[in-house]
Amino acid sequence: MNHDVIIIGGGPAGLSAARHLLASGVRDVVVIERNPECGGLPRFCLHRGWGALDFGRLWRGPRYARALVEAAAGATFLTNCAVTALEPDGVVRVNTPGGPRTLRARAVLLATGIREMPRSARLIGGTRPWGVMNTGAFQEMVRFQTLPFRAPVIIGSELVAFSALETARHAGLRPVALLEENSSLSVPAIVGAAARLRYQVPVRTGCRLVEICGQDRVEAIIVEDNGARRRLRCDSIVLSGRFVPETALVDGRTILRDLDGTRGPVIDNFYRCTDPRIFAAGNVLRGVEHSGYVAHEGRSAAAAILRALRDDLPPSRPAIAVEGRNLRYVYPQRIVPSDGKTMLFGRSARGAGGDLVARDASGRELARRSVGRFAWPRLTLEIPTPDVETCDALILEREHSGQ
Repeated sequence: MNHDVIIIGGGPAGLSAARHLLASGVRDVVVIERNPECGGLPRFCLHRGWGALDFGRLWRGPRYARALVEAAAGATFLTNCAVTALEPDGVVRVNTPGGPRTLRARAVLLATGIREMPRSARLIGGTRPWGVMNTGAFQEMVRFQTLPFRAPVIIGSELVAFSALETARHAGLRPVALLEENSSLSVPAIVGAAARLRYQVPVRTGCRLVEICGQDRVEAIIVEDNGARRRLRCDSIVLSGRFVPETALVDGRTILRDLDGTRGPVIDNFYRCTDPRIFAAGNVLRGVEHSGYVAHEGRSAAAAILRALRDDLPPSRPAIAVEGRNLRYVYPQRIVPSDGKTMLFGRSARGAGGDLVARDASGRELARRSVGRFAWPRLTLEIPTPDVETCDALILEREHSGQ
């Protein structure tokens, strides 16, 4: 069956893309979601704060999820469906409740989001009692009021960890602590300070979970706190953060993957993967970010798809390779010639302050901007789109003070 656009993933990125495509006149949009309903993770997040950047509201998560679905009315929603393969020429193979189906689209958007790193990948020792969960499972338990614990410890300090604190507060739980193994938080320090005041929960850096104690259920944990080990009593553990893009469909052949950087699909400055019919947006690109940014990327990818449907996108080759230095990652990883400017995205690897600088391979500076001491780890720099005839590589670098 042929369609204009197939979107894989019914979270903020996919639904925002569908909304933009429908509003622009595309009528044959299919959204494939593996869960029973669309809306993504916000469906289980009962605290306020959702929708600020895309709807101008401060909703609870379920209300935000409903708004996303309502705004994409007109799309065809295929729920309880799992995509098993992406193939050239826009072929999408799907397992549905009625059996396997093969769909084809003029453009495909990959918006599969993220998954959290499980305990096994974190190399945590000790026993294996009940009560160890990731953030998604914790928030789902709260949503359906199945809470046989009262005093969790939250591991990690990305935004989702503070979302878990807010969820715990909403449910009447009393978290024991929020622990970050690195010497600084993954969010600006002011967020940690506000959390201490708002939730009255200790927020500790340089504190690593090394062992879980308990037989049938969690009774305590052993932590290494700035070099010294101590026992901390609790009845559950929420392992937050350490997100990785959900890239089961990124096979390394049809779609290349950025193994050393984002760990998501390689894209160009039009959100286009190495297969030019396939686009990618949202957290599948590089791990977790704020839902408002995710929704924005969905809209930006949809704008590029609209151009592709009109045969108005530049060819996907040749392209300029993009490299990051003193950054955890940078994307897009490829830039194709186009009019106007290109936005580069990166994430800070260490330290604070300094400048974000883009240079070509010869060392010629293309753009620079100061990065404040309290800047968010997500960094952006707009550059004049370089000419592929005179530039075969581009470097985005974080220069620290005194470098």
